[in-house]
Amino acid sequence: MPAAESAPFSYDGLDRVIHEKARLGLLTSLMAHPKGLAFADLKQLCGLTDGNLSRHLQVLQEAGLVEVTKGYEGNRPHTSCRLTKSGRRRFLDYLAVLERLVRDAAKAAGKEPAPLARLGILPT
Repeated sequence: MPAAESAPFSYDGLDRVIHEKARLGLLTSLMAHPKGLAFADLKQLCGLTDGNLSRHLQVLQEAGLVEVTKGYEGNRPHTSCRLTKSGRRRFLDYLAVLERLVRDAAKAAGKEPAPLARLGILPT
């Protein structure tokens, strides 16, 4: 029996690298900006300090989810970040599992998924 059938609420696809508040915000920001974002923009969008953002980007980069490019714009250092192709795929897979979790939780709570669909959380 496959693991999904024997343990339907294990949600194995909830990747621990992604399933962290700051990294989830970073990946969502980068998903919304496929060409990438400057370090300063990511910092502002996600409400992180320089050091915190650097550390989370390092984890995402080591996992192959994000590409970090350092260079110069004029005489000023410039760091930009973007999702890798495999990072985009992994994040979409993660979101599919998260969507299933929300649907299962709503069903267990006796709620119809329709209100969640109206909010744009789940498909109709």
